[in-house]
Amino acid sequence: MKIAFQMDPIGAVDINADSSFRLAEEAQARGHSLFFYGPDQLAYQEGRITARGHDMTVQRVAGDPAVLSPEREVDLADFDVVWLRQDPPFDMHYITSTHLLDRLKGQTLVVNDPFWVRNYPEKLLVLDFPDLTPPTTIARDIKTIKAFKEKHGDIILKPLYGNGGAGVFRLDANDRNLTSLHELFTGFSREPLIVQKFLPDVSNGDKRVILVDGEPVGAINRVPAAGETRSNMHVGGRPEKIGLSERDLEICAAIGLLLKEKGQIFVGIDIIGDYLTEINVTSPTGIQELERFDGVNIAEKIWQAIEAKI
Repeated sequence: MKIAFQMDPIGAVDINADSSFRLAEEAQARGHSLFFYGPDQLAYQEGRITARGHDMTVQRVAGDPAVLSPEREVDLADFDVVWLRQDPPFDMHYITSTHLLDRLKGQTLVVNDPFWVRNYPEKLLVLDFPDLTPPTTIARDIKTIKAFKEKHGDIILKPLYGNGGAGVFRLDANDRNLTSLHELFTGFSREPLIVQKFLPDVSNGDKRVILVDGEPVGAINRVPAAGETRSNMHVGGRPEKIGLSERDLEICAAIGLLLKEKGQIFVGIDIIGDYLTEINVTSPTGIQELERFDGVNIAEKIWQAIEAKI
């Protein structure tokens, strides 16, 4: 098959951690041809969805993960699969990408389905499952956020469309910084904020469960660094081997059919203790860590799911 990857610069990836690299590596091993382009090179041209990029061969060489051919323009309708793998922020640039890629429907399989990536951003899809999530409020109004904090005491405050642990704050019952943080966030962004009741179980780790076509295939535990609340690996969280609990499987069963129906083939959900906190559909990570811990070829499972749909 002909596979295109819409992603951030391939030359900057960590070959031992990046999930997009691992997906490309497995596709190449299965005999598929690869094409790379950045989101800025995606275009609509008089009825065609095009991209300027490079034919690509990936290689497991630190600092030199891909060999790229000279740049050329392609019609993405000529490809079998396009991977939407750029990292958030989930801003208007990202949203526009989903609108353009959605125009390939019926010609090219876009993974994950861009219509539902747009309609199901990570911190909003969980609102469909209030019985699985911690107490949550989404608001820009400071009075609403203060009322939530007064009710729950110890809270997590973060940008609604952030990622990688950036801008995540824990405000305990004695904290006096809520108003200042609200002023800071609203001073440079028009986005709402999301606040959730703090879950002490995060000290034991934030579990990333990977689902392929709605089915759980394994999990890793991300443990916060000393003195940190955030467990994201981008900010020093330590990945550990862990299994799936009965509660994890219950959560996956509750959300899996919806993910499958909406074309979300590769999804990473976050679970703290007994609670679902995020459903990551834009550019989930964790494949390589899970493969090392469990000795299972997760990338193969993802490609098998995709190949079955072509």
